[in-house]
This record gives sequence, C-alpha cells and structure tokens, in this order.
Amino acid sequence: MLEITDLTYRIGGRPLLENASAFIAEGWKVGLVGKNGSGKTTLLRLIREEAGEQGASVRTRRGARLGFVAQEIPPVADALLEVVLAADMELSALNREAETATDPQRIADIHIRLGELDGYSAEARASAILVGLGFEQQDLARPAREFSGGWRMRAALAGVLFSTPDLLILDEPTNYLDLEGAAWLEEYLRDYPHTVLVVSHDREMLNRSVTHILALDERRLEVFAGGYDAYLKKRAERLSLATSMKSKQDAQRAHLQSFIDRFRAKASKARQAQSRIKQLEKMQDIALPLESRTIPFHFEDASTLASPLVVLDECELGYATGKPVLSKVSLRLDHDDRIVVIGPNGQGKTTLVKSIAAKLPLLAGKRVASGKAVMGYFSQDQLDQLREGESVFEHVRALEPDWAPPKVRSRAARMGFGTEKIDTKVQDLSGGEKVRLLLGLMAHAKPHVLILDEPTSHLDIDSREALIHAINDFQGAVLLITHDIYLAEACADRLWLVYHGRVRPYDGDLEDYRKLVLSTDRSLARGGKVEPSRTIAKTPSISAYALKQRLAAAEAEMEQAQAAIARVDAALADPELYANDPTRAASLSRERAGAAAALESAEAAWLAASDALSG
Repeated sequence: MLEITDLTYRIGGRPLLENASAFIAEGWKVGLVGKNGSGKTTLLRLIREEAGEQGASVRTRRGARLGFVAQEIPPVADALLEVVLAADMELSALNREAETATDPQRIADIHIRLGELDGYSAEARASAILVGLGFEQQDLARPAREFSGGWRMRAALAGVLFSTPDLLILDEPTNYLDLEGAAWLEEYLRDYPHTVLVVSHDREMLNRSVTHILALDERRLEVFAGGYDAYLKKRAERLSLATSMKSKQDAQRAHLQSFIDRFRAKASKARQAQSRIKQLEKMQDIALPLESRTIPFHFEDASTLASPLVVLDECELGYATGKPVLSKVSLRLDHDDRIVVIGPNGQGKTTLVKSIAAKLPLLAGKRVASGKAVMGYFSQDQLDQLREGESVFEHVRALEPDWAPPKVRSRAARMGFGTEKIDTKVQDLSGGEKVRLLLGLMAHAKPHVLILDEPTSHLDIDSREALIHAINDFQGAVLLITHDIYLAEACADRLWLVYHGRVRPYDGDLEDYRKLVLSTDRSLARGGKVEPSRTIAKTPSISAYALKQRLAAAEAEMEQAQAAIARVDAALADPELYANDPTRAASLSRERAGAAAALESAEAAWLAASDALSG
C-alpha cells in the first residue's frame, strides 16, 4: 500500500529524514511515533504530496485514494450532515448523475456502483459517525457555520472517515475529542477496512487500535509489529543487546590495546602486535542508541490542610442567570482526592472545574473553601493568555519582580527552560513548550489543588509520562479532565460524571465507562450492522443516554432503508423493465434485498432499545 524508499528531507539545512525507508502493507493500522519536532507531521505532508508523483521516494498502490484532515470545514450554510456526505466525492457525483441520467445502461451502472459503495445507507452511516464523534442527532441538520472551530474539526474528521479512503492519514485526531469520542474512534480505526497511518500521543489508542508502529528516530524509519507497549519492549530489548555487545567489544579492544602496548617494542612480538593493530582498525564501532532525556515536570508541595478544601452546596453553575449549565451540584473536594471528571463534551465539565477554582461565580448556592487553600488551574484556553512579544524569562520574572536574574534563570531551568530557550519569545515556543511554561507558572504558587483541564493535547508520549510522575508525586488534591485514558488511569482513583445538567460519582472505573460508551453502538462503519443483542450497562444515569443514541441511529437507518425500498419498488413496478433491461432488473432486485435486510436489522435494534428504555 505505501512504500518509502531512501527519503531525504531537510528544512533550513537541518535534516529531518536521511535515506529513510519503510513499507506498509494493505490493511495495516500503523501508528507513527517520534519525539516532538522529529518530523512526523512533515512526513505525513510528504506522503500526501509525493504519493502520486513519478519517481518519487513515496509510492502508493496505483489508484489508491488518500484521505486526511487538512483543516476544519468552512463555516458554510449547508447542513452538517450534507457537508459530511459531500466528503465522498464519488458517491456525491453518482447521486447527482442518478438524478439526470437517461441511458438505461448508465443508470444500471450507477446503481450497481452505488450498491458497491453502500450508497443507500450513506446518510445513516454519516449520521452514526457524527454521533460517534460527539454530535447530537439534532445537530446534524444545523448549518456548519453555527459550530465552533473545534467542532468543525470534528466534522472534518467525520467527512474523512465517511469517505473511507484506501489510505487514511490522521495527525493527532483525538486533540478535539473528549474521552467518549476517543474511545469510539479507537474502535472505528481498529475495524477500519483499509490502511491507516495515524500520528498520536495517546498511548492507549496506539495499544488498542494499531497493528504496527512506524518509529521515526534519528532521521530514520523502522516498522515494528504490535502496539506501542510492544514497540517499547522491543526497543528496550534492542538497547540491552546493543549495550551487552558494546561492553564485550570494549573489553576486546582493551585486551588488544594492552597486547599492543606491551609488545610493540619487542622485535619477537612485532608481527603479532601489528596484526592486532589491524584488528583494531577493522573493528566496527557499536553505536548505542541515544536516549534523549525528557525534562521532568515539578509541582511544589504546599503545606497540608485539613479536609474538605472545597464544598459546593446545592449550587447552580453556568454563565447566565436563569440558564444554569449544571444544577443541584453538591460535592466536596478533600486534600487527598484524585478525581477525573468524565462526560461528553458540552455537558459542563469545564464549567464545573472553573466553579470549583472560583474562576466562575456561582449562579446560586454556596461555595465554601479553606481560606488557606491555593488553587492551581490550567486550561488550554490559557495558551492565548501568554504575552506575545515577551520571553520565557520575562514571564518567570513577573512572578517575582524582586528576584535577581540568576535566580529567575534558575527557576526557569526548573520549569524546563535552559539557556537555549529562556530568552525565546513565547510565540516562538512549540505547543508543548507553552504547556510546560503555563504549568510551571501555575506551580510557582505552591497550590494545594491541581485542576488540569486537558493538559496533554500538545505533549508527546514521553512528556505525558513525565507529567504522570509529577502528578503522582504531588501531595495535594488533583482534579483532572482528559481524553487520555492512560493518564487518567495512572493518576486518579475516583470519577465524577457530568451529564444532563448533573454531577454525580461514577462507581465503575474508566474501563467500565469506556465499555459503556461503546455499548451505544455509535460505530456503524461502512457495511456495519446494529447488534441489538449487545447488552446495555445498568447505570441509570448513563443508560438512558446510551439507549437514546441507539434509537436515533436505528431510526436513521430505518428511514434510509424504507426510502431505498420505496424507490426500488417504484422502478420494479414497470412491467417492461424485465423485458427491456434484465440487467438493471436483477441489480434492483439485489438492491431491494439488501435494503430489506438493513431494515430488518434496524427494526430489531430499535425494538430492543425501545423496550430497554421503557423498562
């Protein structure tokens, strides 16, 4: 499917790739990994640009369709569902031609091809993908321009998934997804019928969804079978073997050099000494892989305070009086709590943590907090609050204006900014460096509570690991919103579920919640069927949501199947069809059988979900 041969690429004289080669077979699901700045996004761009060029270093199977998310969909007036349907250009062209074609043979060919593309369930499939990525059913008819940039990025991702290209290329697809959407995408990619190449720093996604890892390291490419953990194990084994061989080689060198030094001057041993000199000269150095050091994070420990640190009592939370996002919120945060806030995007997770941090005033109710408790709050929105034109040094100095420059530089170094970075203007920092600076500035106040709202979106896997160690070493309370399941499982021991205007403890663990999300059957891939026999978890606060999603997906497929049957029946009612165009008649009969089967499956799913919801 994809072959890269002796690819060399430089930016500003700095080599990103040197004689890099790799082969990816048809149907592989491949995770592209490497340090931030190693050139992963550049490699994806080169694949897109060179794949169809003659004599290029990157080649794909002849006729293969590539799909990637270039940018968010434009803020147009077209309905969201229509925009996603238009992403499959062949399907859209066939549907337009079907409305105007008059030649019987061409009409038959169009409908045969539509059947091959599963075109008659296109709206149901597109709807299921959008719902899987977090849109509500009623959102699908809204104009695309009514959605924010982040949601339009999700719609762009939905369009690429719907078009089912032969090579699906994704660069950090979970950055705009919540935990629910990320879990759905994991399942979708794992079952995707074609080849996938995905850049992701989400360790669990790389373990659950890919069959191979493509590692970009030291400007070279290498393919490893298995997920990310398997790749780490093989890399460690290789390093251990290389270290052992290097040790043996060093011992052999020392032995030869000792003989040479001892007998070089003796005429009787001169020939043997010269022989050993030649052996040394011919010996190939065994180079050990360079282990790049990941800069740690530090959260200063504050004095221990008695619990509770924060109590919310019958509170209404939101942004406009009379229009609460969350109601009847009663909870407490203790000094040793480690809590992950879960729930679909748009339900109020950020509203909750802002209210706990006193960044957002209450609409009603009472907030009681320890007078000595310091809140450390981080949000992706704060990236825009860094002062453009000012350096890292100036941002750190603003914390302590009376500090001497050496002390400011020392504190910046502890945050991860050494002499080569401390005078860099913030607009020239990478996304990960901006996150590191904000976390360092926040930690300077020695907070008793860390409130982290999606802290990992710009961090690579090793930096995420460093953040996990820092959070686990921190002695205070932690409140975390993240779509990174690995981070959440490593740092938290309790879950708060935010859903339908309420906040409540969730008794299961993250794996239970992940299974619950996937039980909604939102992943109707091309050709997929709803499985009505799948059980729904018995959690009242969630099951209603899950069942409603099943109902919506089943209703959409029923409508599409019924429309297809009606259209085919109208065509088959022509008494001259069988005599004049038996090929088309046979094609229509097959099409009707497929639509009838889809209708039966959708009806079964609808009945099962309806019964469970009413029960």
